[in-house]
Amino acid sequence: MSNDKDFLPINGTDFVEFYVGNAKQAAYYYQTAYGFQPLAYSGLETGDKKKTSYALRQDKITLVFTTPIKQGTDIGRHIDLHGDGVKFVALWVDDARLSFEETTRRGAKPYLEPQVKKDDHGEVVVSGIHTYGETIHLFVERKNYNGFFLPGFREWNPAYKTQEVGLKYVDHMVGNVGWGEMNKWVDFYADVMGFKQIISFDDKDISTEYTALMSKVMSNGNGYIKFPINEPAKGKKKSQIEEYIDFYNGAGVQHVAMATDNIIYTINELRKRGVEFLHVPESYYDTVPERVGEIDEDLGVLKDLHILIDRDDEGYLLQLFTKPVQDRPTVFYEIIQRKGARSFGKGNFKALFEAIELEQENRGTL
Repeated sequence: MSNDKDFLPINGTDFVEFYVGNAKQAAYYYQTAYGFQPLAYSGLETGDKKKTSYALRQDKITLVFTTPIKQGTDIGRHIDLHGDGVKFVALWVDDARLSFEETTRRGAKPYLEPQVKKDDHGEVVVSGIHTYGETIHLFVERKNYNGFFLPGFREWNPAYKTQEVGLKYVDHMVGNVGWGEMNKWVDFYADVMGFKQIISFDDKDISTEYTALMSKVMSNGNGYIKFPINEPAKGKKKSQIEEYIDFYNGAGVQHVAMATDNIIYTINELRKRGVEFLHVPESYYDTVPERVGEIDEDLGVLKDLHILIDRDDEGYLLQLFTKPVQDRPTVFYEIIQRKGARSFGKGNFKALFEAIELEQENRGTL
C-alpha cells in the first residue's frame, strides 16, 4: 500500500542526544537520579579527538550526553548559547535514505546526507534534517546492525550501576517555539513529515490569571511519535514559554515525557534519589474525585507524592513534572502513566501553571 501518509514510517524514538558542559558528570547524574544504565562510550579512547559521548538506556529510552573536549567547537558554541539542551531527536526508521529523500523533497532543510557507519557488528545508516531552533531530527536505520548502540562507540560497563526506576519509553517530546511560530512548525510536521494534528489547546485552555500558552500536538501515523508544539500567548506576566526562550536563546525541546506503568513506585524512587518536582498545592486534590471519578490508585498516596490526575473519553492519566534539570530554567522531564487516556492532562494545566509560576516568582522571572 503506497498512499501518501505512509511516506515516513517511524518505529519509535531511537535516542535523544544532549549537548552538555560535562558529559561524564551528566551521565553520573542520570545513572544515579533516574536509574539509567550505562550502555556505550565514545571519546579519546575510541579515536574521537573532538568530543566525548556517554549513552545510557532504561528499557526503550536511550539518552546520549555529548561534550566537547577542545575549544572553538560548534558543540561548545551550542552550549554557550543554549546551556545544556537537546540537540538530536533521533527517530528509528527502516530506511534512512528514503526518509531523507521524502522529507527534503517536501521542503526540509538537510542537516546530514545519508551516511553509512560500520563496525564489526554491521552497519547503521544515518541521515538528518533541521527542525525548530537548532534541533535536529536524525533518521537511524539499524536493520543491518546487531551491536549494542552505534558504530564509533564501545561498550561502557563501569562497576557503578544503580537500580532502574521503572521508566519504559518516550511518550512525547515538547518543543517551545517563539511568538506566532506554532502554526509554522505544525505545518512543517504535517507537510514535511506527514504527521497529523491530534489535539490543540489555546490560551483559554491553558492560562492562569498571569500567564498563557498555546499548544498543538502532532503525531505520526502509528502514534509512536508525538510532538506537542508550544508558543507563548499574551498574559499579564511572562509565561514559562517566554522564560524558556529567553534563557535558551531560541526555540528548543522543553521537556521529554517518559512513561512508566507504576508512577507511584517511579516517583517515590526519583524523590528518594533527589529529583525535584513541581509543588502541587493541596487544594488541587479537593476537586479530583468529581473531576476524575473512580481511579485504581489511593488518592491519599497520590496527594502525598503530588501526582496530578486527569481523565478523557478513553480513560485517565497520572503525571508529574520535574523542576528544570540544569541551572538555566529550560529543559525538564515529565513522568506519565496512562490508564487508557490518550490526552495530555488538560485538566491539570491550571494547577501546573500555578506551580511553575511559583518557581518563576522565586527566580524573579515571572
